[in-house]
Amino acid sequence: MTIVIAFLAVVGAIAGWWLSSQRLMSKPWLETGALDDVPGSGAPLPAAKIGLGIFLAVAGSLFALSISAYSMRLQGLDWWPLPVPKLLWFSTALLILASAALEWAKASARRANMSDVRLGLMAAGSFSIAFLGCQLLAWQQLNEAGYLLASNPANSFFYLITGLHGLHVLGGLAALGQVTVRAQRTRDVGQVRLGVELCTTYWHFLLLVWLIIFALLAGWAGEFLAICRQVLS
Repeated sequence: MTIVIAFLAVVGAIAGWWLSSQRLMSKPWLETGALDDVPGSGAPLPAAKIGLGIFLAVAGSLFALSISAYSMRLQGLDWWPLPVPKLLWFSTALLILASAALEWAKASARRANMSDVRLGLMAAGSFSIAFLGCQLLAWQQLNEAGYLLASNPANSFFYLITGLHGLHVLGGLAALGQVTVRAQRTRDVGQVRLGVELCTTYWHFLLLVWLIIFALLAGWAGEFLAICRQVLS
């Protein structure tokens, strides 16, 4: 349960910061002054942002449970860790670039620079598709090396966790594709600003989750888990 507590603490801290920045936790009835002078009083939080926040909380809990099961199962005597394919290093860099491209698109939308918004969206989509391609190639390399899905619990968890993350990336690509098409058809940044912000938040979440997964699969999280068990014991 240690990894669950640690992961949920990180997700909770990020969710709290995000909700605070969106003024969802504000109390406008306690504000003084004219209604128009109250910060955020004239701009209610879009339902899409609330929906995304709820979805990220649910998805974060799902990943936390999966990672917790992985960390507990690796203590078994029948656990034989498989080597981490070198392609995962490259795919990690691609996901970082995708997240950075969306952050750039978000900043460009605030500057009303539509050409840079389009470029950032297309770059993020390309990097994300390449990320999924690298994941599939890594799976193929492991299968050819004999690390099959059902041959070892470590193999099963590797395919399960990386596949679960890949499905979330694939789902995000569907939304990103819609925003990109909309950006190509309009010159009004206001029509795509919200979509760009939502995609950026989602990709930052995917990157955070993947970095935790990668650290766990690579074995770097072992010492951290040991420290957490000592602190909580």
